[in-house]
Amino acid sequence: MKNALSLIAVLSLFVVIGWDQSGARAADDVVKIGVLHSLTGTMAISETSLRDAVLMAVDEINSKGGVLGKKIEPVIVDPASNWDLFAEKAKELLQRDKVAVVFGCWTSVSRKSVLPVFEANNGLLFYPVQYEGEEMSKNIFYTGATPNQQLLPAAKYLMGPEGGNKKKFYLLGTDYVFPRTANKILKAYLLASGIPEANIVEEYTPFGHADYQTIVAKIKKFGQNGDAAVLSTINGDSNVPFYKEFANQGLTAHDIPIMAFSVAEDELRSMETKSLVGHLAAWNYFQSIDTPANKDFVARFKDYAVRKNLPGGASRVTDDPIEAAYFGVYVWKAAVEKAHSFDVDKVRDAVYGLEFDAPGGAKKMHAQSIAALPGIALGNHHTYKPVYIGKIQSDGQFQIIWHSDGLVEPEPYSKYVNPDADKIYERTVLSWYGK
Repeated sequence: MKNALSLIAVLSLFVVIGWDQSGARAADDVVKIGVLHSLTGTMAISETSLRDAVLMAVDEINSKGGVLGKKIEPVIVDPASNWDLFAEKAKELLQRDKVAVVFGCWTSVSRKSVLPVFEANNGLLFYPVQYEGEEMSKNIFYTGATPNQQLLPAAKYLMGPEGGNKKKFYLLGTDYVFPRTANKILKAYLLASGIPEANIVEEYTPFGHADYQTIVAKIKKFGQNGDAAVLSTINGDSNVPFYKEFANQGLTAHDIPIMAFSVAEDELRSMETKSLVGHLAAWNYFQSIDTPANKDFVARFKDYAVRKNLPGGASRVTDDPIEAAYFGVYVWKAAVEKAHSFDVDKVRDAVYGLEFDAPGGAKKMHAQSIAALPGIALGNHHTYKPVYIGKIQSDGQFQIIWHSDGLVEPEPYSKYVNPDADKIYERTVLSWYGK
């Protein structure tokens, strides 16, 4: 009986070991990535689609064999538009789930919240939204625009003949990092361009703000001579009541055009677009880019929404942050395959200088040699992108009315607020290597 029990124990041990080894083998066949976007709260209107874009890229890559022979396993969390929760969720993804990379964040306050977590844990974040610059982390790759790739070309357009030779600017934003810093740069640029300080007004509202009656009345008075424009950095669902009140007070794009930096096709799905016709937005991608590659991307995104039974289904749209979230996954994949490793340090080095075809056209990651480190290519972690200005149409799409001449090099530190921007860049990179 004793021998029989011993045999059973041994066989049981083999079963357990076999199960563990099988589990280990299964784990070895996947690589985990984190998806860190608000699926609830005020920013869900914008961020939910970025999750969808990331998961679509993952599905495509997995259908073709994955990355280095591993299938991608997304770990999805909802920080719920709570900036402190972003940091907690990022820490869980890196420490508990052991993800190789994270794709996420929208607002700069959420990115600022997670930045020290990624740096402390040597994690890697791909951030897909335009932002205010004045930042560069070796643990973040920025696939959205820097100020010189969105804010400044838009302001320059409005001051020129194509934009109506505007001479007065109402800078209206949500009260957090991006609008405050963006408007600091915009104001410095406008002043340097000859706009008197008296012709520049700044105003901010909290996240989720819904009563714009008084503010729009002030804008109406400010632009009563037809020489003014609004530069809007309102984020999230507050855009819906702002544009609605604008129309309610009888204002049109002909009277006072709104140039938006955080309103794209996806936000317009929740708005009455007929009253918004003619208002503007500056981005690096629009769904209306007329190329076979982009038409295919749009069709695939709609098909993905239908197949996954996502809200909106075939009526879903693409936009700039969606494209940036989508191609960010492919940039990471290309870097992993170039490095033959999922190691963060090796992948980071492999990203520098990568050139690739995104849905909206060719783009590339920044790479620049610094004299203090001869022979080493160190990029500023941002992306070369084209710049477009679009006009809202009644169907919720944008007519492209201006575009840059090719790709624009990213400048994370603006010379309009940092005269020694190049030195700040160099000092930042050198600090990563203890120099």
